[in-house]
Amino acid sequence: MNEQTSGPDQAFQPMQPEPPARPPRQPVFNLPPALFATLLLLILIYAGQSLLSPDGLSWFLFNFGFIPLRYAVSLAEQGPQLYWTPVTYSLLHGSIEHIVFNGLWLMAFGAPVVRRIGAFRFIIFWILSAIASAALHAALNWGSDGLLIGASGVVSGLMGAACRFAFPSGRQMVRPAHLNPQLSVLQAMQSRTVIIFMLLWLVGNALIAVGIPLVGDGSQEIAWDAHIGGFVFGFFLFGLFDRKPPHQNFQQAWPDDELQS
Repeated sequence: MNEQTSGPDQAFQPMQPEPPARPPRQPVFNLPPALFATLLLLILIYAGQSLLSPDGLSWFLFNFGFIPLRYAVSLAEQGPQLYWTPVTYSLLHGSIEHIVFNGLWLMAFGAPVVRRIGAFRFIIFWILSAIASAALHAALNWGSDGLLIGASGVVSGLMGAACRFAFPSGRQMVRPAHLNPQLSVLQAMQSRTVIIFMLLWLVGNALIAVGIPLVGDGSQEIAWDAHIGGFVFGFFLFGLFDRKPPHQNFQQAWPDDELQS
């Protein structure tokens, strides 16, 4: 007979516990795709600028940078640049230090805002905050032929927007910033964390206004007024872009009395 039997070495063995599954790897920079694409666009534009001749760069900055003088003369004396430069200037940068500094702040404050409002609203927010920054800069520098470039105004707008939801009360549970409830303007102004952040931000811009740079050697003039224009836009008008966080029991989990700071 070919019947097989179990020997001593084939005795029943207890099941060994399986090793725990490895947690999924998290990327070093866990950025929303829209924000990653924005950073890539800024880098590509700057790389393209660096390849231009001095004359080509002057032409490029004149046609895509923001110049307040354009709005102090009649329409018959200027070209169509006044229609797109209030936005395109925010995509240009003057140095590697400039783009790195703006890129770091953009990652810090842009990520929660993009996760909160989505890609399409982020694009609209970028356009309008850039216009608001340029508008205040033009109003305070009316008739100036100075060139304004850089995403600092938009970054300031994202900072202002973040003040409306990204700084929760100390009584709230720790969770992703973009899931926090939106604070009204009054509630945000009553939050100690928001007030401290805004004061530090204002002090930093005050130092810039009197010629004390926060980074670099200060050889390039910084448009502190554009920063303020963007921040005011983001802080007061964020509610127009906000959407309900993806939390089904949002109101039940966070009653109104927990929204006060």
